[in-house]
Amino acid sequence: MKVVLVLVSTINGKITKGSDPEVRHWSSKSDQEHYSRIWKDSSLIVLGSNTWNSNIIRPSQTRLIIVMTKEPETYSDIAVPGQLEFSDKSPSRLVSEYRDTPTEIMTVVGGSLLATSFLKDSLIDELWLTIEPRLFGRGFNLIAESDLDLRLRLIDVVRANEEGTLITKYSLR
Repeated sequence: MKVVLVLVSTINGKITKGSDPEVRHWSSKSDQEHYSRIWKDSSLIVLGSNTWNSNIIRPSQTRLIIVMTKEPETYSDIAVPGQLEFSDKSPSRLVSEYRDTPTEIMTVVGGSLLATSFLKDSLIDELWLTIEPRLFGRGFNLIAESDLDLRLRLIDVVRANEEGTLITKYSLR
């Protein structure tokens, strides 16, 4: 199983505009279509609770959505086993539980805290990053404060529109 982190950021690494968690308020139509294709093709998606709370997603029979939270019991009334689950497991434990299943890709989407937690434990195989030609003075950084220093290797880049949105894929292994 490959673990893929999917994010969109500005050129200066902001993944939110100020404190607004809604990426769709500023990302391009090209990115939103790209993200929709990834979502449709993913059978296992891991989200952070902040991402889930800002855009509540319904259970689906075609994919398992796991929301990482410190308080999974808070969501017990809306959890649907095998479709929408809430977990306080560590990223390492979560990945190891699914590593030997038929699932080909674990898609990790969310904010900087979730991204950093997976990156710190060296669990990410690829970063699929859309880079929007925007600059924000305020917003959350792609990576939460940490001492991370990772080398990536560009696998692919596509210019998605006339404005210069870049859809990139990087390897971390």
